[in-house]
Amino acid sequence: MPWLRTAAFSLCLPAGVQRETEHLAGLSGLVCEMVQRGAGSRNSRDLAAVQDHLGMDRSAGVSTAHVSFGAAMPADSLDSALEIYADVSRRPHLPADQLEDAQAVALQELHAISDEPTQRVMTLLKTLHYGPLLGRSIYGSEKGLTAVTSDHIRNFYTQFYQSSGAILAIAGNFDWDKTLEQVERLWGDWQSKPPQPIPPQETPPALYKHLQHASQQTHIAFAYPAVSFGHKDYFALRAGMGVLSDGMSSRLFDRVREQRGLCYSVSAGCHSLKGIGGVFGYAGTTVERAQETLDVTLREIKAIVDGVDEDELRRLKVRVQSNLIMEQESSASRASSMVSDWYHLGRVMPAQELEDRIESITSDDIVRYWNEHPPTNFRIVTLGPNPLSVAQA
Repeated sequence: MPWLRTAAFSLCLPAGVQRETEHLAGLSGLVCEMVQRGAGSRNSRDLAAVQDHLGMDRSAGVSTAHVSFGAAMPADSLDSALEIYADVSRRPHLPADQLEDAQAVALQELHAISDEPTQRVMTLLKTLHYGPLLGRSIYGSEKGLTAVTSDHIRNFYTQFYQSSGAILAIAGNFDWDKTLEQVERLWGDWQSKPPQPIPPQETPPALYKHLQHASQQTHIAFAYPAVSFGHKDYFALRAGMGVLSDGMSSRLFDRVREQRGLCYSVSAGCHSLKGIGGVFGYAGTTVERAQETLDVTLREIKAIVDGVDEDELRRLKVRVQSNLIMEQESSASRASSMVSDWYHLGRVMPAQELEDRIESITSDDIVRYWNEHPPTNFRIVTLGPNPLSVAQA
């Protein structure tokens, strides 16, 4: 992207929460925190200072499959940034005397999530949808976090921070040949061993859970099985979900929130893990309108099978094109999407190919997908004073 003055990278390693054991839930997040507390020749404070000096807008975190480190910066800072993250990934100090501080931060994040109703229902919903391993919370548990020792940190780092299964994406204004040579020097001799396979996961059954909570509001989270990114019908699903929940003219926003005034927030979208996916949605409403909100929302999702207007499809395509244009102005967004493409597809999908795929979707394609993969087997979580009536199909 030579027209930019920035560059960005995204480094993903196969060390996500699916590699934890249940009694150490939260370990992957703690390791992510600890590797950033000093690496190479720099202690924790020096590491933060040099990144600020380079103008790096950085992030780090764990997901189901990966631990990810990323940053966007002025293009001239890229070489130095890669040197730093070679140290972070390969030569972290993992200072034992800072583990207690890292645990305290992680526990604060866990408690903050527990106090936030939307996060509570969505976190539980993910577990209900994907099961106890793939659906494990990235925040861990209080019992798991407090049980982690320095030996656990080092063992997890040694086992899963490695080159096999790692992905590095770089986007922006940089010299490819020069950067490739640098990457080879920094990571070329890194240990590599076959990744441990994840045991097959059974699809959990339809299920309803209610969390009792004294409030004037009811929070509703729902999910159902769907194809994942990489499936031949994924873009038909994505287009249908766009009709339902992309923008203020989408069906859920207009028909559930605006026309009926049933809720203050409603949305739904696709989610993918490796080879497995789902549609996840949320609605926040009053106690009195909660049942109708749930009923109408699920009815609108199922009603896609009755057809999609050409105007709805055209609005979606314009939004996708707009997002693609904006992504071309963001090196960080492009680096992130490249990592996702490589993990799910084994290649990077050019922006033009993505635009062509979306542009080629027809109303009939969406309806066919809904007929072949009907919304069913719902997992539903509610939080509020009263449980709702859920009719499973």
